[in-house]
Amino acid sequence: MKIIMLGAPGAGKGTQAKKIAEKYGIPHISTGDIFRANIKNGTELGKKAKTYMDQGLLVPDELVVDLVVDRVQQSDCQKGYVLDGFPRTIPQAESLDAALEKLGEKVDFAINVEVPDENIISRMGGRRACVGCGATYHVEYNAPQKENVCDACGEGLILRDDDKPETVKKRLDVYHEQTQPLIEYYGRAGVLKEVDGTVAMEDVFQAIVQILGA
Repeated sequence: MKIIMLGAPGAGKGTQAKKIAEKYGIPHISTGDIFRANIKNGTELGKKAKTYMDQGLLVPDELVVDLVVDRVQQSDCQKGYVLDGFPRTIPQAESLDAALEKLGEKVDFAINVEVPDENIISRMGGRRACVGCGATYHVEYNAPQKENVCDACGEGLILRDDDKPETVKKRLDVYHEQTQPLIEYYGRAGVLKEVDGTVAMEDVFQAIVQILGA
């Protein structure tokens, strides 16, 4: 079961990817994790990626695809995997499809967690992060016991720059321009499934389970 998670930043696709991985016993793979693992282990691909990252440059698509394809050929991916945060663009998706085809494999499901922009802006604007231990809260859905104080370590909570409405809006603009076209791409491939990401997290997950089959 090879699954790609789609959705805007803040739509909750990472949370759902983790839950899918847990339920079906398959790895949850994010490009960030792949980069870190390869750099830490000093692999050839990791060294190449590091030269770009050290210069503050984006790792080229070709190299990202190589890293992902290398990861999905590892033994823990025999039953499948959930890709989270990749592909981000049509060229990446095309390269991934071509690489998987060479292995005699293909993407089985592309699941789009659909959430309107205004919901995402208010959802992310309510996030608070602890300056001490990094724990995260939400003023509406997961409030700390004492306002703006971390339950775990007692340090203060802040609204991170990443979660400020103007930053979120910029990230959404980039998403609509670069990543949203993937919805149509996977729709044409016949593997796209959409779920309503505005409902409760557990309800979103149950909708995904219905798609994937128990």
